[in-house]
Amino acid sequence: MKIEEYLRMLVDKGGSDLHLKVGRPPLMRLKGDLMPTEGIPEISNDEMKDILYPILTKMRIEKLEEELELDFSYIIDGLARFRGNIFYQMGNLGAVFRVIPIDILTIEQLRLPDVLNDIIKQKSGIILITGPTGSGKSTTLAAMINKINETSHKHIMTIEDPVEFVHQDKKCTINQREVGADTFSFGNALKRALRQDPDIILVGEMRDPETISIAMTAAETGHLVFSTLHTLDAKKSIDRIIDTFRHEHQHQVRMQLGSALVAIVSQRLIKSSYDKDMLAVVEIMINTPTIKKYIQEAKVGMIDKIIADSALFYKMQTQNQHLFKLVEEGRISKENALNISNNQNDLGIMFQTQTMTPKKRKKDKPSGNPDGILGKRSSPFGSTIPPEQESE
Repeated sequence: MKIEEYLRMLVDKGGSDLHLKVGRPPLMRLKGDLMPTEGIPEISNDEMKDILYPILTKMRIEKLEEELELDFSYIIDGLARFRGNIFYQMGNLGAVFRVIPIDILTIEQLRLPDVLNDIIKQKSGIILITGPTGSGKSTTLAAMINKINETSHKHIMTIEDPVEFVHQDKKCTINQREVGADTFSFGNALKRALRQDPDIILVGEMRDPETISIAMTAAETGHLVFSTLHTLDAKKSIDRIIDTFRHEHQHQVRMQLGSALVAIVSQRLIKSSYDKDMLAVVEIMINTPTIKKYIQEAKVGMIDKIIADSALFYKMQTQNQHLFKLVEEGRISKENALNISNNQNDLGIMFQTQTMTPKKRKKDKPSGNPDGILGKRSSPFGSTIPPEQESE
């Protein structure tokens, strides 16, 4: 089979990821679970090369054979865009492809907290979207950029590895640069971006001290900077940034970060209890004067309490507060909430001590993906919405 056939099958089944491994049939991630495909034989090493190499340019083949791994994007017209990663394991080729829908969903369609619409109105500073691999960071980030694109006249520069969601110019002018194809590195592109009259800069990931330093400088000089980290919550995100630097530089980094940070949005995905749809569990931290003080004084451990106590005025929320709300609404079970929580003891205490008012679940609004774009109509974070739930 050709790679296009595997990918069409993935989209038709409403899956999010395709795994190809020598000696096994293809695997697909469906509603969060990695499932074998039925009726398809295992793939040999020679077959794997025949599947993957035809979709690679000569330059990408050379990079794969030199570095033994490759990140890239791949498009099937009229179907979807895919983020691909090819690698070697036990001397054999392997690959994983992630579906990147052609349509960019809105903040509302993704059922994300409304405060994100306020966060993106900031003129300058750093906004971080964090979470583990596969938590929907790219989807959330695309929704935020799309909202700006629809409502403001700005110049947006993105630096990605690879480019995932493709944005069409609406009210904004958007230039998207791919590391390896359009620029040599995040740091190099970010330096040049400051000379390209941007209002907003999206950096796919802040991986090293150089990129982080330039991003903070950009934020301090009047630019709004978006980026992602593979961290579970606000505290770990702040610590990760500071720990990237040598000890003698960390005090200055705390000062800069405390001043430049706008917000940290940390998310994970969890299966709903009623239709196995994937829901985002979101922690929101807004950088208030008190939080700025704690960052700069290396008292990051105090931040959780500030987030928990600031729901009404600043619209912040901890992960546990959102989990409690989802259980209260009947969307997820207590067991699943406890399993995913970063602080199970505190969530258990919340269940024991706080009054839970059962709420009638509203039917979810349709995701906005037109039929035919993703095969079966997909839910916001990659699984399938049953037909009976597609309308009010």
